[in-house]
Amino acid sequence: MTAAAQGTRAAPRGAGGWLLGVDSGGSGLRVALARLPRAGHTAGGPPEAVGTVTCPEPVRTGPAGIDAAHLSGQLVPAVRGLLADAGAAHLAAACVGAAGMATLGTGLRAELPGVFAAEFGVRRLALAADAVTGYAGALGERPGAVVAAGTGMIAMGTDLETWRRADGWGHLLGDCGSGAWIGRAGLEAALRALDGRTGGSRALRRRAEAVFGTPLSALPGQLYPRTDRAAVLASFAPEVARCAEEDAVAAGIVRAAAREIAAAAAAVCPGQEGGPPPAKAPAADRGSSGATPSLRPWP
Repeated sequence: MTAAAQGTRAAPRGAGGWLLGVDSGGSGLRVALARLPRAGHTAGGPPEAVGTVTCPEPVRTGPAGIDAAHLSGQLVPAVRGLLADAGAAHLAAACVGAAGMATLGTGLRAELPGVFAAEFGVRRLALAADAVTGYAGALGERPGAVVAAGTGMIAMGTDLETWRRADGWGHLLGDCGSGAWIGRAGLEAALRALDGRTGGSRALRRRAEAVFGTPLSALPGQLYPRTDRAAVLASFAPEVARCAEEDAVAAGIVRAAAREIAAAAAAVCPGQEGGPPPAKAPAADRGSSGATPSLRPWP
């Protein structure tokens, strides 16, 4: 495990089938190892989580999309450590849910199957957008709508025949109501206060100067060159929430975020008229093809 990774580890548990779940988002990489029920246990029971690792550095995105080498460089040592602590050598299957998989995941789809096969003996790998894995974790095979809101924000809904998506367009074009959206709005209000423009907040200016230093006019130079801009913006969201208790501008930002999230959820609810165009759900899980998988029980 890399020095930057943090996690909880279980004592060795003996032989069994081992499953890996990976979530790659705007604020880092999270990895969980689970054990299939042992012989004699109730058939079809849920896997038992035995260890987790969090790598706080977000996976880089470049001109070619999500950086597969950067993801693998963090993932492989983390998984090796989890397997060693669990007394396991190989994985039966793995699932990776990554923000941006649908539009930026070409490199991941090309390279990760080989990495998992060579390093951990994986022959069954599912690659999907994090919104899809989030939906499966929350509702399984039931129709409904799920909002995944953290650094970014995306809503997914399905009637199990078609899928609807709202937002998830990244911190530059959307993710309205997300941590990055709240943080950016808070920093804008701080800079408005610095300029003396309307819509500014002296409380948010003070918090921004405490977090990012003075002069606040140097903030663009700190922020724009970074590849983890979304995570940096999101890191200011808790400051906006704290200021909202006494500052009207901050409170307005938080209320606006709630409205954006609710609007995205409403847009994807099954049967919602006037929502985004639906996408036909595939008939079967396509594994590592990168297509949205259908929701079906583990065989």
